Parts: sequence; C-alpha cells; structure tokens
Amino acid sequence: MDITWHGHSCFTLKGKEASIVTDAYSDLGTKLPKFKANIVSFGDELAEKTGARVEFEGDPKVLDWPGEFEVSGVSIEAFSADKHAKEGGIEGENVNIFLFVLDGIKICHLSGLAHELSDELMDRIGDVDILLLPVGGGDVLDGKNAHKVMEAIEPRLVIPMYFADGDTKLNITGAVEFLKIVGKTELQPEAKYSLKSKSELSDLAMEFVLLEAK
Repeated sequence: MDITWHGHSCFTLKGKEASIVTDAYSDLGTKLPKFKANIVSFGDELAEKTGARVEFEGDPKVLDWPGEFEVSGVSIEAFSADKHAKEGGIEGENVNIFLFVLDGIKICHLSGLAHELSDELMDRIGDVDILLLPVGGGDVLDGKNAHKVMEAIEPRLVIPMYFADGDTKLNITGAVEFLKIVGKTELQPEAKYSLKSKSELSDLAMEFVLLEAK
C-alpha cells in the first residue's frame, strides 16, 4: 500500500486491488493532481463542495454519507461524528468519519474533525492500524486535542493531516504543536508512506509518519 498526502485531509490510498481518494478539494490554496481512483470519499461539507470541481479518471464510486459499503474489494464504514457529538453532549460539526479496510489494513480517516470523540463513537471505531489525524487547530483539532483523540483510539501508526503545508485558505497552522506534544519534532517529511503488509506495523509502540503535500 502507498499513502500519499495532497494537503488538508486529501490522500491517495493505493492498494493492490483498489485506490481511494479522500476529501479531494479545490480552491483551498494547493493545486491537486488529476486523480485516478476506484473510490472517492468526502468526510466534510467543505471538501464535498469544493471537490465537485476536481477531475477523476474513470468512474469512481463517490461516498459522502454514513453507511457500510463494499467497493472494489474494500470494506468501508462511514458514520457521522456530528450526530455522536450531539448525543454525547459535545459541540460538533457535520463530519463523517471513514474506516477503510484496504489490503487487510484498517485505516481511520477523521476528515475535518474538531472535537473529541464520544464513548459510543470510540466503540464504533474499534481497533485501528493507521490513523489519519487532523492537527492544525482553528477549523480542526489542535495539537492538544489531537493528542487526546490519538490516545483514545491507540492506533499502530499516526499520520498527521489538516495542517498548513504550503498555501491554504483555511484557519489552520502547522504540525509543530502536535509533534512537540508527542515528542516527534525530529520527524522529516516524506514524499509517501509505503508498506507491503500489516505485519510491518509495530505492535510494541505507536509509530508516526510525517508526509509532505504532493
């Protein structure tokens, strides 16, 4: 599997049999490539609204609502963080959290999440191999609250997202605060993250990968 970050909460998750693009957007400051994907997910209204102008090769399946899906051999579950936030007494926004099982690896994409998670939502998320975590503050989780969410989920690998890396029109800052909190200020940005199988992920300690927007 190859994971490439395109800025904000937009990733390409390329597996052996299928490719997923999350939160493709336009007009937020960073120019996106032309995508080729089997699945396109939109987790928040901003990504969905601006993503309508993004070009995709082929005819990907677009998912922008809660539910359980099976597309191109990928198991997908999406649920509203806003609904669970209100039920748990937490002020929230309209965000769908997506869980993908790609090449046997469970990936949790939190999109533009800006609040902590309810106990019920944590139960739905369950065990996670790779967490795509907003950390830029302002419109999304800041470093301190991102750390709380990360500690609650306890993934095997964390990839920060939704932080300022180049131009952005959103109210977000860099990843420095989050990296200081988790003691990973020495991390160097990588062009992409690749792994051949789930067994490459550590069972002993949580790992962190910092990507540069491509």
